[in-house]
Amino acid sequence: MVVGGGLAGTTAALVLAARGRRVTLVETRPRLGGLAFSFRRESTVGELTVDNGQHVYLRCCSAYRGLLDRIGGARLAPVQRRLDVPVLDAESRRLGRITRNALPVPLHLAGGLARYPHLGLAERASVARAALGLRRLDPDDPGLDDRSFADWLRESGQSPGAVAALWDLIGVATLNARAEDTSLALAAKVFRTGLLSGNGAADIGLPRVPLGTLHDELTRAALARAGVRVLLATRARSLRAAPGGGWRLGVSSRPGQGHRPDQELAAETVVLAVPQQAAHRLLPPGALPDADRLLAIDTAPILNVHVIYDRPVLDRPFVAAVNSPVQWVFDRTGPSGLDTLPAARGGQYLALSQSAVGAEIQEPAEVLRKRYVPELERLLPRAAEARLLDFFVTRERTATFAPTPGVGRLRPGPVTGAEGLYLAGAWTATGWPATMESAVRSGLTAARAAVQGAPTPHRPAKEPA
Repeated sequence: MVVGGGLAGTTAALVLAARGRRVTLVETRPRLGGLAFSFRRESTVGELTVDNGQHVYLRCCSAYRGLLDRIGGARLAPVQRRLDVPVLDAESRRLGRITRNALPVPLHLAGGLARYPHLGLAERASVARAALGLRRLDPDDPGLDDRSFADWLRESGQSPGAVAALWDLIGVATLNARAEDTSLALAAKVFRTGLLSGNGAADIGLPRVPLGTLHDELTRAALARAGVRVLLATRARSLRAAPGGGWRLGVSSRPGQGHRPDQELAAETVVLAVPQQAAHRLLPPGALPDADRLLAIDTAPILNVHVIYDRPVLDRPFVAAVNSPVQWVFDRTGPSGLDTLPAARGGQYLALSQSAVGAEIQEPAEVLRKRYVPELERLLPRAAEARLLDFFVTRERTATFAPTPGVGRLRPGPVTGAEGLYLAGAWTATGWPATMESAVRSGLTAARAAVQGAPTPHRPAKEPA
């Protein structure tokens, strides 16, 4: 039994089925994909397919790439041939680029850094020294988890300008927190793996289709081929040990789903692939030492701003911004279906991905409109000449776990103290921040622990290659 149909749960289900297990997957929503999903929305120009938020991945995300291969989605989310991140300064309107060349690590970044205009000469030299210093850090060192990334950056001579124009530009997008609020261990993992583990490790993969195509439609088909029974719109209410071994999962289902509204499902093995708060609610007593620590893993929001213009205003797939409240802007015209709507023919759909937003997640759409529409016009001059066709926001108030200093000691591994009960989710001890890669890795380790036996309880399993 796998409880949870996000990336962690569907990965675990696919791996368990491939190892010959009979698997039932239970998901409370009427779709798969967790928080990486799409929905249909009636816009002023017609019905659109909207991603709840912009999700990208890197070439170094080997586990997520493996999942795409398994479900047949790799060609629908291709990786850049070579890293190229356009970065626009809203004040000077100068465009810079974060790029790499074909030289070995770390020389592959040297040319792009030397030409990056948003840093001064001294800042570029200090960034290069800090990058080399990152190579000496061990993300698995518990001492790093207690320190903030900002403290280390200051000790490494990084100016506030360098932090804003480079370290936070990347870190906020990947960690959903600014350097002050980020564990040094998690920051080291991101920057060492993404920038220093291989020449092309940071090349960006961007879906050409809605997230629902990948994480719901293709995944559901892959689960069906694997023989996994999928129960959607089915909420896990309780979990108890069965007399004689195994587990009983109490569930309730919405009417019309083809199974009884309230029942108990039996399984020898259970993988809980749900958020940490839900895992805490379902865990039986004694399954984890100090299970209340799961409730101490805080969450962080992500705000997504959706803007539709009557004409193209951005001539590239995405752009990042500095000296602006705007962080990253993506062209989602094709995946949304905007280009097929007669009322918006020739228009463009931009999605702004805003991480580490704090209290802004609560602000009304009209307040956000007055903030971000003029800012887009400042960044993209053609936006000032275009007609705004629609504006709306989507909010994920608990999008990720917060990567705060000390969070590492709160994250459990896949193995519990209860026989046949395992944990998965991006919030578990994968060594990664809350990314799609972390979720998939957690599903892999939980499934492998369930099949092969487990290491000593309460200690993380070895991270998969």
